[in-house]
Amino acid sequence: MTTTHGSAKWQGGIKDGKGAISTKSGALSDYPYGFASRFEGKPGSNPEELIGAAHAACFTMALSLILGEAKLTAEHMETRADVTLEKVGDGFAITAVHLTLSAKIPGTDNAAFQELAGKAKAGCPVSKLLNTKITLDASLQG
Repeated sequence: MTTTHGSAKWQGGIKDGKGAISTKSGALSDYPYGFASRFEGKPGSNPEELIGAAHAACFTMALSLILGEAKLTAEHMETRADVTLEKVGDGFAITAVHLTLSAKIPGTDNAAFQELAGKAKAGCPVSKLLNTKITLDASLQG
């Protein structure tokens, strides 16, 4: 198995502070994040968009594996993961992730595609990690 890492730095208070995130691969290197980018739509990243990117990537890879097991190969797949952060009680929680998939997969029909996509949603490691409601809209392109 594999282990990798991401890291974060922070300086200051919650609203005036500034942070930087990095990944082992270097895809992100001291990329800014903070209160303004998380809650006010300002430039920078935030944990929820990173979770969304990770979930979209994981789900799409899992579906690629499942398709291969069914002797199918995607010509194209694109997944978006909308991550909802809401105030719950005294804090905040990720209350939902909605996956939207558009795919072109020769040799399959919509019923089989929906079944395979559902298996990927349930089986991808990030889906298993998240303790929240996960929904999926999957559309097969002709």
